[in-house]
Amino acid sequence: MNENIEFLQAFLKNPGKVGSIKPSSPELAQKMIDGITPNASSAVLELGVGTGAITKFLQNIVPDEHSYLGIELDRDLAHLLKRNFPDLSIVRGNAVDSWSIHQRSGIGRIGSIICCLPFVSLPNEVGERILQQVDRFMQEGDCTFRTFQYAHGYYFPSAIKLREFMRKRYGKARKSQLIVKNVPPAYTLTWNS
Repeated sequence: MNENIEFLQAFLKNPGKVGSIKPSSPELAQKMIDGITPNASSAVLELGVGTGAITKFLQNIVPDEHSYLGIELDRDLAHLLKRNFPDLSIVRGNAVDSWSIHQRSGIGRIGSIICCLPFVSLPNEVGERILQQVDRFMQEGDCTFRTFQYAHGYYFPSAIKLREFMRKRYGKARKSQLIVKNVPPAYTLTWNS
């Protein structure tokens, strides 16, 4: 089935958890992985894998099965991902449990977090719990957290709350130029611990 159709079906089934009607563009995916160099002692954690729009670019830089962990909540998407990316460790799970999922995974220390979760549409409590999980990984040191925010939602309260949470702990984000070749246009935001 076409990736766009699969993504749209997931959105229609649960718009609060999918957050967009279309997967990330190749331009956004490239920006999300820019400078990321995973290895067994500095693995990448992808939260909200979706249909794998970013994963298909990550798989080209992930050297082995010990250097990547993907977490996807949607059952159908998780099944599709396991079929499409058999060499990557992708689990069906909730990002609010990402620390314990990682601990059980056997994957080494997390050096990069690529986050594709729709914080703008997530309930506040869920967003806060996910950020607490991210903070646990960041506090281990030498970790990069990168997410994106759509231009139209950049000033929504939940988007501002995410940036403030991270700014208080890790300083001001490095914000990319607007990626207009994405529907909708988006910025990437990067923090380092």
